Amino acid sequence: MPELKLEIQMLHDRLLVQLTQEEGERRSGGGIVIPATAQMARRLVWGDVLGAGTHVRNVKVGERVLFNPEDPLEVEVQGRTYLVMRERDVHATASERSEHGTGLYL
Repeated sequence: MPELKLEIQMLHDRLLVQLTQEEGERRSGGGIVIPATAQMARRLVWGDVLGAGTHVRNVKVGERVLFNPEDPLEVEVQGRTYLVMRERDVHATASERSEHGTGLYL
């Protein structure tokens, strides 16, 4: 049986996000290597928005969003894991260019 390709449309204020792949080890601003197994305080993570519901107002598909990884729900689609969350759970967005010209650039 051939594999079906389904289009996923997010509803209401929901976002479909894929976690940004980060390296296991990180470096602090001072150059200290922090291993992936190190216990840290609750840490926010970045993800890429792949889908947005019709009532999402401030986040667009293709932007990166900053959120708490303990809040969203996981879903598996064709062997890949994605996160589903509400727009209100997003703390910040990062896109190619901002119309307002304020904020930080990654």
